[in-house]
Amino acid sequence: MDEDEQVEDDQGDVYSDGSRSEMVEDDEMSPEEEGFMEGFEKDNKKVRCAYCKKIIIDPDDAIEREREGEVFLFCSEECYQAFKKEEADK
Repeated sequence: MDEDEQVEDDQGDVYSDGSRSEMVEDDEMSPEEEGFMEGFEKDNKKVRCAYCKKIIIDPDDAIEREREGEVFLFCSEECYQAFKKEEADK
C-alpha cells in the first residue's frame, strides 16, 4: 500500500462511528472533534425541498407528494404548487 492509499484509509476510518469512538478512547481524537464529525455526517443527510432546495429541518413537517411513483418533499404548499406548475409547463 502506498502513502496515498494509507491516507485515504485513515480518512475513511474517521467517518465510521466505531472508529471515531476508538480514536477518542485512544486520545487520537478529542470528543469535540468526534462531535464535529458526527454533525458533519448528519448534515450531509439533510432533506431538501424538491423545488427551492431549502433544508427541511423536520421532515415530519414536510409536504409529501407522489408523482409517477416518485416521492417528493416540499417545505411549503407554495413550493409544491410552483413545482406542479413548472412540471405542467414542460
